[in-house]
Amino acid sequence: MNVETVRSLNADSLEAAIRQAGNPVELLRNSTFRPHTFPVAAEFTNWRSEQAAWRDSCALLDQSHHMTDLFITGPDALRLLADFGVNSFAKFAPGQAKQYVAVNQDGFFIGDAILFYLDDGSFDLVGHHTVLNWVQFQLETGNYDARIERDDNSFVRGPGRPPKLYRYELQGPTAAPLVEKLTGQPLPNTKFFSMTEFAIAGHRVRALRHGMAGQPGFELFGPWAEGQEVLDAILAAGEEFGLVRAGAKAYSTANLESGWIPSPVPAIFGEAEKAYREWLGAGSLGSLGGSMDSPDITDYYVTPYDIGYGMVVKFDHDFLGRAALEEIAGVPRRKKVTLVWNTDDVASAIRSLYEPGTPAKFIDMPKARYALFQMDKVLHKGRWAGISMDAGYISNEHVMVSLATVDLEASEPGTEVTVLWGENPNSAKPAVEAHRQVEIRATVAPVPFVQAVRDSYRTA
Repeated sequence: MNVETVRSLNADSLEAAIRQAGNPVELLRNSTFRPHTFPVAAEFTNWRSEQAAWRDSCALLDQSHHMTDLFITGPDALRLLADFGVNSFAKFAPGQAKQYVAVNQDGFFIGDAILFYLDDGSFDLVGHHTVLNWVQFQLETGNYDARIERDDNSFVRGPGRPPKLYRYELQGPTAAPLVEKLTGQPLPNTKFFSMTEFAIAGHRVRALRHGMAGQPGFELFGPWAEGQEVLDAILAAGEEFGLVRAGAKAYSTANLESGWIPSPVPAIFGEAEKAYREWLGAGSLGSLGGSMDSPDITDYYVTPYDIGYGMVVKFDHDFLGRAALEEIAGVPRRKKVTLVWNTDDVASAIRSLYEPGTPAKFIDMPKARYALFQMDKVLHKGRWAGISMDAGYISNEHVMVSLATVDLEASEPGTEVTVLWGENPNSAKPAVEAHRQVEIRATVAPVPFVQAVRDSYRTA
């Protein structure tokens, strides 16, 4: 979220708000900020058919509005990113991208985003505001010869102010032939997470080679003023390839198939991060929800290894948190998994809405999160064994699942665990109605959940 926008709503800093609330958990649990907003049409047809499109034909997802861009330029731009990124930058070059991951000095996760290396000394960090705020703070308070230009998402930016860039993602088995027809050229041999350029509707279009549901895909982007003509060309070319526009509901569930956890609680509440909290606006983070009820915010922290980012951590450069991660790497405590929720227990929770008495927490479809930081307890053999962080329904598999990090002893596929669903006591968030907490049995499964996605990601 745009820091200045937040400050205009509430002049206090995040640090001041925490002191007033008593602790970070109390502040975030009762925050009035809504879960992450996707300011595009909820559905173009229906979210079930739109989910199916990235498996069966080609889905067009409009990413122009819900993400924030932090453009970083200057001689020290790469040094800034390397100083706070766990990734290797040794071979990072213009025309490439990577999943950028940042941690605090103790090795706990701050956030992640997609980092585009556009040109020499020019980068675009795209994603959730959590890590973008962190990098912006380090630049503004550090000794770096670099500049930033920030383009917040459309919800924060407000009406009448379009994005700087359009972003259209094409995903599915017919994406490749669609792009060939669209460009009139054979598909270039572009490596995963590398960029190429196309000419579409007479415009230069940059394209990131991507993949989401085990199928080839591209993320197309360029100046906003050219976006409508590019979109019209995509829609016209896509008719014979079964192109389906996917709205916000379907888009919000794509990560359940790919295995990406969107919003772990950022580890910014220690003494070392006090200056950062004083820099942030009081409402700059968002809301905390779920059955996790520890008053200690550090119980909500995760490491990159907990959520599947161990492979991107490279100790080939100095960065904040390196020493701590070197120790954590040798003794990982948890593993990212998919939890497949028990059908009878899900049906029972939904049925309670039609029965006398206090019902279970409403399970929204297709995405069941009701806070930005969704944190539900996972129990194994009656004790706390991890955190379920993002839940929803995969129509392609006819299952309700969640992405979680669990203790190693509970991480083997087939292990039976329990997810506590709902809050006790109920918080004051607007998205929380009077409800009772229930137990949902779940079975541990691999992540990514879909075999085709696991195979394609291993190849990439």
